[in-house]
Amino acid sequence: MLRAARSCPQCGSSSVVQDDLYAESQLVCQDCGSVVSEGLLVTDTGAGTEDVRYSHSTAVSKVPCRNLIKGLQRVRALCRILRLSYDVEELAEVYFRQAYTHTSFIRVTLAKKEALVGCCVLVSCRLRNWPLALGTISGLVETDPALVGGVFKQLEKVLDVEVPKSSITYVLEAHSREYKLSSAHVPEELAETSADLAKRAVALVELATDSWIVTGRHPVPIMMAAIFIGWQSLRPTKTRLRYSLNKFCRLSHMPLNKTAAQRVGEMREVLCRLGQEIPWLSGGAPDDVALHVEDILQHRHALLREALRTHEASQRAEEEESRGTEEEEEEESRGTEGESPGAQEDRRGTQEETQGNGIQPSTVDPPPRAPGHQPDGTDSPPEPCTLKAVNGDPEEGGGETQGTQEQRPAVHWGKRAMFAPPCARHAKVCRTDASRWAEVNGDEEISDSEIDSYIRRPQEVRDYLQTQQQLLAATEDQEYSGKK
Repeated sequence: MLRAARSCPQCGSSSVVQDDLYAESQLVCQDCGSVVSEGLLVTDTGAGTEDVRYSHSTAVSKVPCRNLIKGLQRVRALCRILRLSYDVEELAEVYFRQAYTHTSFIRVTLAKKEALVGCCVLVSCRLRNWPLALGTISGLVETDPALVGGVFKQLEKVLDVEVPKSSITYVLEAHSREYKLSSAHVPEELAETSADLAKRAVALVELATDSWIVTGRHPVPIMMAAIFIGWQSLRPTKTRLRYSLNKFCRLSHMPLNKTAAQRVGEMREVLCRLGQEIPWLSGGAPDDVALHVEDILQHRHALLREALRTHEASQRAEEEESRGTEEEEEEESRGTEGESPGAQEDRRGTQEETQGNGIQPSTVDPPPRAPGHQPDGTDSPPEPCTLKAVNGDPEEGGGETQGTQEQRPAVHWGKRAMFAPPCARHAKVCRTDASRWAEVNGDEEISDSEIDSYIRRPQEVRDYLQTQQQLLAATEDQEYSGKK
């Protein structure tokens, strides 16, 4: 027991000692035995102790959230499916813990948390130079690619990391390893190494990039089409050329992508166009174009320039031919319009008589007449050039020209170009209702209500209000003077 410097309030004795009773300490007087003060769990702050929270005083650690535990398990499962190293798996778990406790991902849907799992794995792979595409992650977590892309952008801001861009070369090398085309899986005639397959596929993807096939497209169908054409072109035997994309995917144990067949057709079309520019070849059909893929890829820059020049020259020739045809049709129509009805009937009768005798009619057009020359030999004053005739009024002679222009709409530049982005080649034409603006010619009267609805500047608004007030005051003055 320890003596305390206090006195007993009952008897006044100073023999007060501290008595430890179990876990509670008390001050007791030795003379009368009364309890001076009972002990407290927390003593005064002057004694050197402080208040402690209950959660801090206990030795029990906080149990993590159930969704956090499931998310970490999902991260480990994805890393083991992709056969990632332990460092990448550990980094992905750290990123998931940091992102899960952030305010941006606390109150979100379960689909977004599932996308967060895949994005953490994607970020850790990119930082460790492991090629992984966003489409692969969205397929593994079975989530919308647009949602995964939005979470990926948001995760970069939350973690404050700069994720390096993945090169198509690394992605193609990783993608080509998934095809079971080694000699252990397929016959020797159909076997290819993943390194040779990736090298040829990279060259084909670069050619597809130059011809605008890759722009705005998903990478998986492009890579599958490039690997299929590259596999055929490495050893273009009859056995390989007979393989279709569906049969090739079954051979290599890969799931068929429906869009890849369209990409195969587009790549073969470009290869055929470039193959036609090779001097020692006369072009190639889509079936045997794989025989000349190596030559096309070796000289692709020169062949692209020659193909563009040939396409431009053919377009110029077509335009000149169409112009010549239109001019001949206009001359024939003018010659027919200049003749009288009797001359037209005589001409038709002569043609029928000539055809009945077995003589072919002459194809030489009649010589053009002067603008004011009549069939009977008299000259009439030329008609004045009016705006209706120039613009093609249906009542005058310009109605046919206007109808021809309406029947032949302008072709989009993407369809005329040899290589154009997909959005330009398959551009959607915006159809407008012409009957809605048929009666609008620009000379209509504008109503006062429409004029008042126009937007004015602040100064104009103030002037307008001031003028209205002045007019109102003048009207009231006139009414007041009239009453007097």
